Amino acid sequence: MGKELFTVMAVFITLFLFGMFILRAGLLQIGVEKVQTLLLKATDSPWKGLIAGTLITALFQSSSVVMVLLVGLVAAGIISFRQTIGVILGTNIGSCFTLELVAFQLSDLAVPLLLFGLVLLMFKSAASYTAGCVSFGIGCIFLAMTGLESLADPLASFPVTHHFFQWTNDSHLTGIGVGAIVTTIIQSSTATIGMAMGFIQDQGLSMESGIAIMLGANIGTCLTAYIASIGAGHTARLVAHAHIWLNLLGAILFYALIPYLADVSYLLAKTASVQLAHASTLYNIACSLLVLPFTAKFAQFVEHVAKG
Repeated sequence: MGKELFTVMAVFITLFLFGMFILRAGLLQIGVEKVQTLLLKATDSPWKGLIAGTLITALFQSSSVVMVLLVGLVAAGIISFRQTIGVILGTNIGSCFTLELVAFQLSDLAVPLLLFGLVLLMFKSAASYTAGCVSFGIGCIFLAMTGLESLADPLASFPVTHHFFQWTNDSHLTGIGVGAIVTTIIQSSTATIGMAMGFIQDQGLSMESGIAIMLGANIGTCLTAYIASIGAGHTARLVAHAHIWLNLLGAILFYALIPYLADVSYLLAKTASVQLAHASTLYNIACSLLVLPFTAKFAQFVEHVAKG
């Protein structure tokens, strides 16, 4: 019985990732070249970079895509490392868009979105292909989240799952480690936090543990940009290092504030999953706005540490 449940859970996780892939594939039809042009125009100011990074990441549903683009632009010498800091700050905020969408539990729309997407994909125009991918992808994500939430109760009944939840609930550091490792494996912080939202909804996981997993998920999402920076030169590697340090320092800073962030999230929504989504958005906005006035100093710090 336990083996079957964990197999079904793996299927729903795969469905979630597949939905993210389809959604991204459709949105990428808008054109990477247009996004690169926008990034070039936005990087002359940290504030512009923050806004551009937020919008592009929300559009492409992947901070990793934007980070890889930045690494490529820096490696080609088109923009400098310091110009990318604002955009990097924006990517973390933009990655919360899907979580906020999922948190409102529009699961009843899953099947209509899937069917509507399939119909649109039958047409040959670029516009219908993009809309079809977006509709079908969001439908898959909604369906996966409904499945994960339905599994929370039976999975929590197993002693090993109960011990795991208890272990995570007793140690915020463990939650951060779990979030980082799972995200590194599946390469999607959104999927990792989505799983936490599914289990927190059934009260198997505490809100504070969910926030700790979210902090770790932000760290785990840095791997893709780091891999992309390998062999791209020292300056391009600085972009990946900046992303890592931003999320690492953010987790360290907010580690002691996890209970307070949980208390604030309780006031923002009635549903546990929505509370966690809001906590993620608040955390990423707070971290980005804290660093934004000091982008030059942060860039110097990254350059100094990378040199050492």
